[in-house]
Amino acid sequence: MGKYQELAVFITSSSAACDECGEELGKRAWIVLSEQKKAYCLSCADLDHLVFLPAGDTALTRRSKKHSNLWAVVLKWSQARKRYERQGLLVEEAALLQAEEECAADEEQRMAARERARERRAELDLEYVKSFAKALREQFPRCPKQTAEAIARHACLKYSGRVGRSAAAKALDPRAVLLAVAAHVRHRETRYDDLLMAGIERSLARRQVQPEVDAVLAKWQNGAAGGHR
Repeated sequence: MGKYQELAVFITSSSAACDECGEELGKRAWIVLSEQKKAYCLSCADLDHLVFLPAGDTALTRRSKKHSNLWAVVLKWSQARKRYERQGLLVEEAALLQAEEECAADEEQRMAARERARERRAELDLEYVKSFAKALREQFPRCPKQTAEAIARHACLKYSGRVGRSAAAKALDPRAVLLAVAAHVRHRETRYDDLLMAGIERSLARRQVQPEVDAVLAKWQNGAAGGHR
């Protein structure tokens, strides 16, 4: 598919599989391509915490990019025009919510923004969130309560049709919990997002922040050591 100047996510026209986790993603999969032309699902590419903002609202797009520490353009191949065309952006949900509020010129628009936020929150299975948070605290008893709840909410988002999800997460597999916590730490406690936005290859960026991630995990595990990828 070739290199793209911005951090890009491609919607495939044919069936695809993730070269890292091996998951079959089907047709119209959302993937990230490495410089070696390997395809990664959004989960493996560390972009599955972002939400999709369709193209069309210039002000909302501009403001969402401004407030989002990490974002990616979504592209789809146009057979008729023989080129990739923008479908929208993947941005942080908090950035999108803030942009929606800024774009709301009157109370009716603000109510619409709150309703969209309510619908996104309604996608969560609250009972599963509770179980995931419990399993998380068993592995990481020193993880702050609010942080554990935030990680659980993200990990338990229902399958959206664009993010490859592991069956292990539904089973509350300990490694799935570990990976969810590590991903949160990587994005929130290190400079990882800044490295990605600077064009650093994902694998190199991960290696650079790995010591920081391991230090936080060890702290939350009462000092117990535990490696991960």
